[in-house]
Amino acid sequence: MTNHSEAGALRPLTLAWVGRHLDAGERVVRTEALHGGITAEMRRLTVVARDGNTRRVVLRTFVDPHFVEHAEELLNREAEALALLAGTDVSAPGPVAVDPTAAHCEYPSLLMTHLPGRTVLDDEGLQARVPLLARQLVTIHALRPVERPEVYEAWTTADAVVPPVGADAAAWAAAAEVIRRPAPPYEGRFLHRDFHPGNVLFDAAPTGRAVPRITGVVDWVQTSWGPADLDVAHCSTNLALLHGPAWGLRFAEAYEEAGGVLAAAAGERLYWRLLDALAFGTGVAWVARPWQEAGRTELTTRAVEKRLDAYVLALLDTLG
Repeated sequence: MTNHSEAGALRPLTLAWVGRHLDAGERVVRTEALHGGITAEMRRLTVVARDGNTRRVVLRTFVDPHFVEHAEELLNREAEALALLAGTDVSAPGPVAVDPTAAHCEYPSLLMTHLPGRTVLDDEGLQARVPLLARQLVTIHALRPVERPEVYEAWTTADAVVPPVGADAAAWAAAAEVIRRPAPPYEGRFLHRDFHPGNVLFDAAPTGRAVPRITGVVDWVQTSWGPADLDVAHCSTNLALLHGPAWGLRFAEAYEEAGGVLAAAAGERLYWRLLDALAFGTGVAWVARPWQEAGRTELTTRAVEKRLDAYVLALLDTLG
């Protein structure tokens, strides 16, 4: 086996486990570290059969102690979500094998099929991509599984909110008070829960076609049941940080234009948007790192903090 990079190298026990879940005669000949993930190591594995035909699979491995602690729940949740998505209108990887407790691998791992396409984080072409993202999310929310996933968990609380350095302290205090209120009533939907441009794959637009096509949605470890507003809020925050606050506001409009239904009252919409946005206050550097690795080097921690502050102010001005 050859390695594309040292970071992509498979650990011995994990390589043996992967091999047991390949077709007879297949073997791993190449591994590549996939960048852009935050919580896990991601690798693309090239597999060759005896007749020389090749295919790819993807391996998720939790190595950070915090996520190893929660790996059994997260990996089982993703494997179940991927099995559920098979045969639906949502293109997602298929589950191949899961070792959620590291009974066979060095660390908890999930092996899944590979989807074509790539993430696109550039400003160029964003106007065309936002409606595609919105339509994709509407399709996800239309799923009605026989068995619902776990109810969503909030990623921050009013007392845990920490404004970024230099943020408008009064505005952030006011925003924290908004999410101190009880959660608004909602009609439950099937949520991706981490839907944003970094988890959506696009094909390259062929000659003569300006708009790319979504080839799939990845990273289903947070699949939950909750309000559509929460998925919209998360994608909106990411768009605001990647491309500017105006795009965070625009995404909710695009979602409704695509047929999605959000909370009717402005105060309820504000609650869900702030519940997501305020959770980024203490983790901007963590979130910005994969964007920088993907080539958006101008998105320094400080630059993203400024965008987050501006987005919170925009939400209060628009929906408050």
